[in-house]
Amino acid sequence: MSDSERLVLERVEATFNRQRVMETFGVKLLKAEAGLVELGFSHAQALTQQHGFLHAGVLTAVVDSACGFAALSVMPPDAGVLSIEFKMNLLSPARYQRYRAVGRVVKAGRTVVVCQGEIVTNDETQPPVTVAIMTASMMVVQPRAGEPAP
Repeated sequence: MSDSERLVLERVEATFNRQRVMETFGVKLLKAEAGLVELGFSHAQALTQQHGFLHAGVLTAVVDSACGFAALSVMPPDAGVLSIEFKMNLLSPARYQRYRAVGRVVKAGRTVVVCQGEIVTNDETQPPVTVAIMTASMMVVQPRAGEPAP
């Protein structure tokens, strides 16, 4: 692993570890490289809706985070990102046991980063099923004078 790859992984990992909602949902960081982040999580009864599927809000939060961390991975060290818009398409009921959320940078601008995300099943014994897709815009956040980096 190169020094730049290691720095991206360390930055994403440190920020991921401060995000308590991912801990609550049982999400783990699987991969982080410039422009790409993968998160893993499992079905949990506490996160389901009335039909027993993972709640759409949980799926949205996880893939939004994958996109946000992908955007963060291409930012300068003093910049952060915040979601400003996304479109979520739910393609299949989330009734599977294990999932992978993937966020990819499509275009990184000075003020906005556009990402694509997807949630797919993550079971080596079955072909992957795409459960949801997202297109997201992330605002670049620069620290104000005297504030620490976001």
